[in-house]
Amino acid sequence: MTPPNGVSNERTLGILLVSASAIVFGLTGVLTKSISADALTVSCWRGFVGFLLIGAYVRWRPRRAGEKPNMRLGWRGWLVAVVGAAASIAFISAFKFTYVANVAVIYATAPFVTALLAWLLVREPFRAPTLAAAIVSLTGVAIMVHSGFGSGNLFGDGLAALMTIGSALYMIMIRAFRDTPVVWAGAVSAFLLFIFGWFVTDPLAITTWDAVLLVVFGASFALASILWTEGSRLIPAPESALLGAAEVPAAVLLAWLFLSEVPPAASILGGAIVLAAVLAHGARDWFKARRAAALPVASPSK
Repeated sequence: MTPPNGVSNERTLGILLVSASAIVFGLTGVLTKSISADALTVSCWRGFVGFLLIGAYVRWRPRRAGEKPNMRLGWRGWLVAVVGAAASIAFISAFKFTYVANVAVIYATAPFVTALLAWLLVREPFRAPTLAAAIVSLTGVAIMVHSGFGSGNLFGDGLAALMTIGSALYMIMIRAFRDTPVVWAGAVSAFLLFIFGWFVTDPLAITTWDAVLLVVFGASFALASILWTEGSRLIPAPESALLGAAEVPAAVLLAWLFLSEVPPAASILGGAIVLAAVLAHGARDWFKARRAAALPVASPSK
């Protein structure tokens, strides 16, 4: 059955928005490494600019639909914000100590880490295909991380792993706390980065060029978050997750173009294994969702 034009157009728009968000997210490593300031200063200003732009979006979007914006977080929303802020600090710091490719590849395992933690914490079923894909992806990460032993890269890889665990907890809480205004919690999380950085570092001790890059960084973070939020509303979750995997090759390609950063062979091999596992797992879920959507709906018996 051919979908109505309106549905087809919405799906196309959703694909474009999520794909664009993955590419913009892929700029994170390039921007972080291009800024000479320390990671906490980068986090501080990225958080400030991101808070202003995402906060404006949170205020604007419901009013466009004639609704009142929900700004009440509660303890659950604050917990989401704190975990998100901690994961962001680890994320930005990781780029300062290892290759962009390593951070992107380790973060690509987030869906599997999320599934494992969801099983441990809330007893959400852990599917056999997810377990198989997780084992394959962890093998790729092991190959990549092993090459970092005896070098400074291992510390950055460890930060990337911590960031991935934090992001997994963040995603679990988003699913569990359905009444929490998630996008607003993300904006508050960004503001927490600004407050923390203001008191533990000297955010004003930056060069003019760094200031320009920090504004671009904060704006790209807000743009990527908004693109992903809007795009994910228009397409099924499996398709959104599959398209999100484009962040890995985008990050590696952008690092090569702008930083002339070529990761070692072990990182390329490990990354290829992880990306193959992520794509295979995402494609399986996507085809399964497509088949389920194509099945005729049974009419209720009278």
